[in-house]
Amino acid sequence: MLAAGLLCVAYGILIEHHWYRLRRYRLDILPTGAPAPLSVLHVSDLHFLRRDRRLKEFLASLPPADVTVATGDLVGEPEAFRDVALALRPIRGRVASLFVLGSNDYYAPRPLNYLRYFRHRRIGRRRLVRRGPAAELVALLEADGWRHLRNVRGELDVGEPGSAWEVVGLDDPHIHRADLRVAGRRAPGQFGMAVVHSPDPAPELAALGWDLMVSGHTHGGQVRLPVVGALVTNSHMPRRIAAGLIRLGRMRLHTSPGLGTSKYAPFRFLCRPEAAILELRPAPAVEEEPVHLRAGRVRRPTGRGAAW
Repeated sequence: MLAAGLLCVAYGILIEHHWYRLRRYRLDILPTGAPAPLSVLHVSDLHFLRRDRRLKEFLASLPPADVTVATGDLVGEPEAFRDVALALRPIRGRVASLFVLGSNDYYAPRPLNYLRYFRHRRIGRRRLVRRGPAAELVALLEADGWRHLRNVRGELDVGEPGSAWEVVGLDDPHIHRADLRVAGRRAPGQFGMAVVHSPDPAPELAALGWDLMVSGHTHGGQVRLPVVGALVTNSHMPRRIAAGLIRLGRMRLHTSPGLGTSKYAPFRFLCRPEAAILELRPAPAVEEEPVHLRAGRVRRPTGRGAAW
């Protein structure tokens, strides 16, 4: 039994921790009649360490996309913020490159008792931690053409007349920096995308009418067991939807399992690190059934689906 456990730990550290993959999803959610399909490359939770050659090479191998979105926890140690900017440079989107920050960008990571993830944290308690390189990272990424979506909403010109997107980005909800007051929709007729580090505000954003939300933070659980699934996700969302694509009302939510882990927990089990391509296509036109009028009654036939 002990030998089996040690083999699982070795597998999680030496193999799956860096066993990167790219997943593809097709979403027919653009407005009917919108121009050609558009691709969104979603990366999250890089937790990038200095001289992380394998992750840098994987990022450089990713296919080009129209829009690239990075949903926070990009640095794994404060000294790596320059390495992060260089690693992200090859995956900038053709139309736009958008990002939000996570708690590990604002604060330096520190060793943590893993059992704390299974306990409810006391509201209001704050740990004394060292500040991270958030300002320096933002400056480097913006100099490279990335747009920081820190509690802002705006219009994104995707390059085709009449096809602008409405986009909102929220600061990290996990550390109480998100401001939902900016998230009300102003152009519900446009396609709307929300960018957030944590999936926690998904129910509110779905109720506000956003079409697509991209998030990370959960690491997909990082450690998953057969049948049981994710053990913990550090999120208020149900563990069974800790990663992947789900539907909340009319909104699609894609939660990335991320590409990295904390430097103090370099381990994954049955939860491979991944990036995702979301191919967005126009929704199929819905043909209304004809209405037949007879003797004053209505009868339906029976028998038969940016500029910021």
